Amino acid sequence: MNIIVDTCVWSLVLRRKVFDPDNPWASAFLAHLDRGDGLHLVGNILQELLDGVRSQTDFNRLVDILKPFPLIKLTRDTYILAAQLRNDCQKKGVHASPTDFLIAATGIEHGYPLLTSDKDFTRISKHSDLMICVP
Repeated sequence: MNIIVDTCVWSLVLRRKVFDPDNPWASAFLAHLDRGDGLHLVGNILQELLDGVRSQTDFNRLVDILKPFPLIKLTRDTYILAAQLRNDCQKKGVHASPTDFLIAATGIEHGYPLLTSDKDFTRISKHSDLMICVP
């Protein structure tokens, strides 16, 4: 199975000083990894993960760790879908960042569920074809 892993989950696994094996999203990440599922990145997730890393050593370490995970290429249609999705959701009172809608549109377009603990995506999924991985 192919999935998109959101920034919040990658951060739980890679950026915390202490790994919490009891965290349901961290455990779900490891379970997907152990099963050999395809764990994918979107460009803005990659950027968010690398933003704010204080030391060049840590930055380079994260770049190396993330290198094997495929980066999904976005097309003009992905951006159009993201904008349409955001417009549709806002009419229904669902608000999130343009970045979140781009991630959601990528998941919808590719048919990949999203592993995330961010409640904005749960709200988006109620008004779209976005699938959420539940730990």
